[in-house]
This record gives sequence, structure tokens and C-alpha cells, in this order.
Amino acid sequence: MSLIMRKLKSRIELLLVTIVIFACNNEEGKTKRVGELPYYAEATFTPIWLGENEQKAKDLHRIPPFRLVNQESDTITEKTFAGKIYVADFFFTSCPGICPKMTANMKILQDEFSKDNDILLLSHSVTPTRDSVPILKEYAENEGVIVDKWHLVTGNREEIYNLGRNEYFVEEDLGIAKDIDEFLHTENFVLIDKFRHIRGIYNGLNKSSINQLIADIRTLKKEK
Repeated sequence: MSLIMRKLKSRIELLLVTIVIFACNNEEGKTKRVGELPYYAEATFTPIWLGENEQKAKDLHRIPPFRLVNQESDTITEKTFAGKIYVADFFFTSCPGICPKMTANMKILQDEFSKDNDILLLSHSVTPTRDSVPILKEYAENEGVIVDKWHLVTGNREEIYNLGRNEYFVEEDLGIAKDIDEFLHTENFVLIDKFRHIRGIYNGLNKSSINQLIADIRTLKKEK
């Protein structure tokens, strides 16, 4: 074999190895585990890395107090989630589009952490005048929602929309001011820690993103 052919063969082999390594890393990246999670404090979701037990965390954005009602007619407030990790989303029961897939993926989370009392789920109705308690209860029963694990909530529309847009930052239209009359519709899931800080945002329609969310919840549970 000539020198040129040997060099060409070596380069091809190197290229193939690089492709394989990249593919493996990309596959692992779907559920990448990290030692710690960043904090998020505003709508651009720029990560803030503080590390565990960092005092600066107490000054960052937190989900404010709220008061809503779930499918069991129970009053749900921020105190319901005290000392808990939870995942929040925004949906409506009559949604024919993205919501059924979001609900199915929320159920994956419910099943994954069904025996873990430290993990809760919170789904806000964006059509609260239509999604009354009886409608939410029927929807919950049809979808296999576990009582006290997954709260489907209704309440004051203005409060729910303010939470979604200005506190959880679930919409992607950055810099575009919206009023209460504009419909809130998003596929995003938001991960909240035990102190009501935002620690992650995920595409609720994407299976890889849900797998990453599961991995991140486990990482968050390890925080002191």
C-alpha cells in the first residue's frame, strides 16, 4: 500500500471514530446527568450557576404566593409545595392539539415518581371559567391522575395568566407585552425546587426533553 493510501486510510478511520464518539455523546446528552442545576431568574432563561448552599440563591426570583383550587375542590397554595420539588405546566381540558401529548408526558413523570412524596405536579388551566372543578375531576379520572400527586387547578384567570407569563416565564415571545385578553398557550414544563426557584424549562412534547427532566429531578433531589 502506498504512503498516500495509508494516510488516506488513517484519515478515514479517524473520521469514523470521531463520528462514532459524537453520536455516542449526542445519545447520552438526551439524559445528561450533571452535578448541579442552574437557577433561572427571568424570561430569557439565562442560567445562573451558584452551587449548593449558595446564600445568593435566596435573593433570586421565586414563584410568589398563589391561591387556586384543584380537581378535588381543595385549596392549593404555595404552601402545598413547601419542601417539595414540582413540575408546572399550563393546559386546558378541551385542547385538541398539544395538551393531550403534554398530559401523556406529565403522566410519565407521575408514574416515574409515584412513590416519591417529595415530587409533585401542577397543571394550571388556561380556560379556568370553562374548566370548573367537576370538569377537572372528570378529566383527572379519565387520565389516571393520582390525587395529591398531580394537582389540576383552576381559579382566577388573571392570577393564572400572571403566574404563567411573569413568574414561570413559560411563553417564548420575549419582549412582546401581552395583556390578559391574549390567550396563553405553551408546551413548556418548568422545574421548581423546594424553595420555589426555577431550575429548568423543558419541551413538554419532546420525549428526550422529558427524559432530561427526569434526570434533572433526580439531580435536584440530591441538593442539600
